[in-house]
Amino acid sequence: MATPSESRHYRALFISDIHLGTRGCQADLLLDFLKQNDAETVYLVGDIVDGWRLKRSWHWPQAHNDVVQKILRKGRKGARVVYIPGNHDEFLRGFLGTHFGGVEVVDDIIHESADGRRYLVIHGDQFDVVIRHAKWLAFFGDKAYVTALGVNTWVNLFRRRLGLTYWSLSAWAKLKVKNAVSFIGRFEETLSEEARRRGVDGVICGHIHHAADQDMRGIHYINTGDWVESCTAVAEHHDGTFEVIQWVKSTNVPALAPAKEQPVAA
Repeated sequence: MATPSESRHYRALFISDIHLGTRGCQADLLLDFLKQNDAETVYLVGDIVDGWRLKRSWHWPQAHNDVVQKILRKGRKGARVVYIPGNHDEFLRGFLGTHFGGVEVVDDIIHESADGRRYLVIHGDQFDVVIRHAKWLAFFGDKAYVTALGVNTWVNLFRRRLGLTYWSLSAWAKLKVKNAVSFIGRFEETLSEEARRRGVDGVICGHIHHAADQDMRGIHYINTGDWVESCTAVAEHHDGTFEVIQWVKSTNVPALAPAKEQPVAA
């Protein structure tokens, strides 16, 4: 376990679903993580900035600006930074193939691990039937989700006063609702099938805010989670092994990858 004074260096870091521009974004925890973790390559796997929310109301505190500056600084210090837009920052899909301040913008990319395995890195919203065919329903769901995050704020204010760590009501509820668990299972299967279709060994994605590291019938499925509910990222070590990291301020705690342990509803 890393101590607050230690800094870890990885071959690659994968971060998604930060949702800068929303009140639910855990920017302070992410800053703490970025200060203590570096990598040769940093993949931003979509929904880094929440364009949906910013269109409705502007919320951009200093901590959100600090996150952007910290990521850009990693690029200036020599890290390769690759930005793969998601559905909430889809406005950047109009700039695929370009560079912003040293940040590459691509629709998806193949990452080769240190041990030679090939991974499709993609946000994943392209394989979400709600996003593709009923965008109005996605916006409706987004509003309900924001309401749940508002409840989270009050719950965690009370928890902090008791000296307890952050806990996500919305993440807990997601794994208790049969339809949500079923959706997660279908999403994992669909992304794994896309990886198989493309002839790669695995897929690294985001979108559903549900961190995981598991085998899907021979395909290595990895989900980065998010920085709203779970505060997780994925790291590739220099030997080619992967780790889901759940970040608690000033300490580094491996995540339990709940999708491996939860049965998928039929």
